[in-house]
Amino acid sequence: MSKVATRFAPSPTGPLHIGGVRTALFNWLFTKSQGGDFYLRIEDTDKERSKDEYKDQIIKSLKWIGIEYDGDEYIQSKKIDNHIKVANELLKNGYAYKCYCSNDEIEEQKKRAKQKKIPYIYNRKWRDKEESAAPKNIEPVIRFKSKIEGSTILKDLVQGDVQIENNTIEDFIILRNDGSPTYNLSAAIDDQQMKVTHIIRGDDHKINTFKQMQIYLAMKWELPYFAHIPLIHTTEGKKLSKRDKASTLDDYSKIGIMPEALRNYLLRLGWSFKDKEIFTLDESIKHFNLEGIGKSPSKLDISRILSMNEHYIKNISENDLFDRFNNYCKNYKEKIETNKEDKIKKSLSFLKNKAKSLEDIYNNSKYIIFDEVSFDENDLKLIDNKAKTIIKDFYDEISKQEEINKNILEPIINSLIKKHETNFKGVGQPLRIALTGSKFGPGIYDIIISLGKLDIEKRLSKIVK
Repeated sequence: MSKVATRFAPSPTGPLHIGGVRTALFNWLFTKSQGGDFYLRIEDTDKERSKDEYKDQIIKSLKWIGIEYDGDEYIQSKKIDNHIKVANELLKNGYAYKCYCSNDEIEEQKKRAKQKKIPYIYNRKWRDKEESAAPKNIEPVIRFKSKIEGSTILKDLVQGDVQIENNTIEDFIILRNDGSPTYNLSAAIDDQQMKVTHIIRGDDHKINTFKQMQIYLAMKWELPYFAHIPLIHTTEGKKLSKRDKASTLDDYSKIGIMPEALRNYLLRLGWSFKDKEIFTLDESIKHFNLEGIGKSPSKLDISRILSMNEHYIKNISENDLFDRFNNYCKNYKEKIETNKEDKIKKSLSFLKNKAKSLEDIYNNSKYIIFDEVSFDENDLKLIDNKAKTIIKDFYDEISKQEEINKNILEPIINSLIKKHETNFKGVGQPLRIALTGSKFGPGIYDIIISLGKLDIEKRLSKIVK
């Protein structure tokens, strides 16, 4: 077989779904591991539902997660004339026929199948009828003449041999009565035209594969290899859909998941290599193979994604982390003022502590980003008279200091603990609330040192006075 070529073929009828991203990733990694070409095909023949904004979102999503396709996007709607030409060839060679059944007749057949509780299969009424019997007032559809006898085996690279009885595949429509081609015809022709050697897609496409194989065989084209990946399910075990929360890459980007963390998670979602968990991009390409894909559906686990993200937050350089964080704030929160950037950079070592997302770092950094402290009302109730006295005493001590560091702070805090007969929390909590607005957040020494003397005096004076 010639050079390996794969494709990812989404429809721009909605935002790109996380399951689609994983399919694209598996195609891309397999192709790169084989030194082949990976193409993006936009299947935009559904004119009513296809939108440029979704096409742009698909391209942007692939770029965000680091998937690069070869050449320009292949736009399916520009190839329709070729699809119609092949349909007419199939008709001419006896592999297809004109069907004159009215909508009412089809609906009646579907109704009867439902009553009998059996899957609807078109009754092949026009398969062997003479054209002369055709009604004059109905525009026909063109149906593929599917095999009726025997069975077909699909040698699936993930699922193994899959066998189906040929009579269960209906005579599917390849051209609608308005002359437009259907999915199975267009997809088969485009795959052949693009010289796709391996079709890797979700296992909900298996029935389509059997239909497309028949088109290939009728046209005497060489069959590609097929690999059907199990779907991604929700934690409840249902098929993940576009309507689910956290189903698009934007949903993850918004909460501060980094692309390489999500890519690593999706790589491991239904695929394994030894007991390795963390993969660099080069390692992903080097080790990826179809044999490592499991046969069962995978469950999307947000806690696992956050845990993977935490690993990447801890292990990338702080300069790189700051750039990511800065962009995250610009895109989803507030732009960080230039005069605050240095403070945040110097404080990242503790602001990232226990952070599972860039949003966590943002929440930890708010006391630096904003000059005005926004108080949590329940936490503010903890500032009783004793707490106010502690804050005032601390304020008086800090005012005497020329600079602030841990060596200066420790004796001050310890003397307050002794003077007010309390513990570290008894002093630290009121100060944290006064300086940040919340009892949660970084350690009190880190907060004080990161803010600096002027900011501390300014914030504490509001409580003291």
